[in-house]
Amino acid sequence: MVGLERLGIARGWVQEFYELKGGISMETITALLVIAIVYAIGDYVSQKTKAIFSMLFVSGIIFMVGFWFGVPKTLFEDAAIVKLSLALIPTLMVHMGTLMRLKDLQEEWKTVIIALSAIIAAGIVLFLIGSPLIGKEFAVPAAGPISGGVVATLIMSEAAKAKGLETVLVFLTLLLVLQNFVGLPIASICLSREGHRLRDAYRSGGVLKDDQSSKLEANLGKNERKWKFIPETPKELQTPFILIMKTMLVGWLAVVATTLLGGVIDKFVMALIFGIIFYEIGFLEPKILTRANSEGFTLFALLVPIFMNLNKATPGMVISLIVPIVLSFAIAVVGIAISSVILSRIFKYSWEMSLAIGVCCLFGFPGTFIVSQEVANAVGETPEEKEFVLTKILPKMLVSGFTTVTIASVFLAGFLVKLL
Repeated sequence: MVGLERLGIARGWVQEFYELKGGISMETITALLVIAIVYAIGDYVSQKTKAIFSMLFVSGIIFMVGFWFGVPKTLFEDAAIVKLSLALIPTLMVHMGTLMRLKDLQEEWKTVIIALSAIIAAGIVLFLIGSPLIGKEFAVPAAGPISGGVVATLIMSEAAKAKGLETVLVFLTLLLVLQNFVGLPIASICLSREGHRLRDAYRSGGVLKDDQSSKLEANLGKNERKWKFIPETPKELQTPFILIMKTMLVGWLAVVATTLLGGVIDKFVMALIFGIIFYEIGFLEPKILTRANSEGFTLFALLVPIFMNLNKATPGMVISLIVPIVLSFAIAVVGIAISSVILSRIFKYSWEMSLAIGVCCLFGFPGTFIVSQEVANAVGETPEEKEFVLTKILPKMLVSGFTTVTIASVFLAGFLVKLL
């Protein structure tokens, strides 16, 4: 009895300490733990299914069903992380600007054009065809998640929330968590056909690794920057706090610039532009938040504004959104396919390779890497064949994924948000 009494006193003291000293309750810590557990389950399933069931999909379903069966709808507010997550978005956008080198985009310029044209086509057909079928309030914001991913969805969600469109918020989140199921199968089928064609050509001796793929592959580990004039920060000063400070400083400058320009350019788009520029001139290191060991926590916070919309999703609302969701994906894929097939003829790509590049916007990295590896291993029967197929398809898939998800989708969402 004495032991139990002491345990009770200790537990009460801990709770009192958090509430009085830090303004933090056990409710806050518990809410954070619940979110972390759901993320971990989503990540585990994603790893085991090789991203077929993405982390976003699994976590989103768990949160939504959880809210239906008693999880407090104030879970994310209780975790006291909402304001932090919104404040960190410019920082993450700057980080994204350090992921892709302009040199890579130049060397795979055909792939870049196909990828950009695909998401532009998706946005146009959603606006022109989708608006009469599912309504402009669904068709326009749908281009956000379909053309890229989390940040583009956040941009569209902010606009929908400002207009009080709660059903649209749920609609956008469901599109985001479901897009892998549309994009990955299409890419896998197309790359499998392309992989067999490449393998047969390799066996016949009628094709060699082209200079473009070789050059890109050789440069993957290098950090050459076109406009670099700022010397690299000494290794001993590349500490997590210094790297985070530099990233936040560039994000802050981007928000200031947006304010000075009167909001002509969305602040998240501006942060991405600043990230690219400050990386290219040498102020920012490549993959800077990864180097600062902070990318994981930043993403942890960033996903909160996406998932928190699911507390508004009733079973009836989800059922009512099935038709708009299906039509949105169908219309977008038709637009992507038309654009990709037309450009395949212009650039002398197979239509399969071109379409696989076009649908990268529906899943991005690491899906682009995983599906390329799986196809190469499946169609190649020798190490040489596997390597040949992989070096032909992987650079294109990686560049397309980064182009659409990291860069183009943010610009597209920043433009379309004005039409909502």
